Amino acid sequence: MPKSDFTAQHEHLLFHLLSLQHKPAPFTPGEPLFWDDPHISSQMLKAHLDPTTDLASRKPETIDLSTAWITAALVLQPGDAVLDLGCGPGLYALRLARHGLHLTGVDASRRSINYAREAAAQESLAIDYRCQDYLTLEDEDRYDAALLIFGDYCTFKPEDRQQILANVRRALKPGGHFVFDVSTREHLMRHGAQNGWYASEGGFWRPDPHLVLEQGFDYPEDAIYLDQYVVIARDSTLKVYRNWFQDYSPEAITTELLAAGFTVKGCYADLTGKLWDEGSEWIGLIACPVSNS
Repeated sequence: MPKSDFTAQHEHLLFHLLSLQHKPAPFTPGEPLFWDDPHISSQMLKAHLDPTTDLASRKPETIDLSTAWITAALVLQPGDAVLDLGCGPGLYALRLARHGLHLTGVDASRRSINYAREAAAQESLAIDYRCQDYLTLEDEDRYDAALLIFGDYCTFKPEDRQQILANVRRALKPGGHFVFDVSTREHLMRHGAQNGWYASEGGFWRPDPHLVLEQGFDYPEDAIYLDQYVVIARDSTLKVYRNWFQDYSPEAITTELLAAGFTVKGCYADLTGKLWDEGSEWIGLIACPVSNS
């Protein structure tokens, strides 16, 4: 007796799910339409703006401390130009612009950029926001400082990280600084996805009923961790979302920066200037192109 279409569809789904139990090769991509997905981007913006969590952006009090520390540590003066990569809805850019700095914010999410532009306009702040993948950044000799905050650097595969560093190096003026943070193994071991599942009537991934299978894959030999989310809709269609993280020690990130022509000027436990220790979940860095040091 031939299988019904219903049976064949669910058998195909089962075999697909079984294949997803195996570790993918490092930095294998997931769903291509992710941060700019119409529904997911609205949920991301909500998370960015929620002052009670630090899932998408850090809490407002931490952002206040970070922007104050960065301004002081780099001795930024009114009129200095700052590039905020992965700016999201402009939470850092807005604060820095209030101090007279000239901000350029770059982010791939149209929804976040539109929000950031509206927020800047409400305060009559002339912030240049661009909806752009910063892997394609071509600015040259333009900024006194470049920022890449909340571990965004860690999510890129090695060749893309090299491109980011090359783009930042080219974009900075002589004497300019690159300020960013990376996660340590300690962070992902505490907060990385674990194997589990939940059903939702509508949530972060989809506006309608769906099932989410969460998986965490560790690659300790490469200091890589994968948060994988398999989202199954009620019609049994399936999408796989992957967040890759390259974890660092101070020695590893210093080596990577040196290879790209940067020197480390400061290494901290975060971007509020706390001192680094072995239990830190984050590494905050101030780096400078060698030719600019």
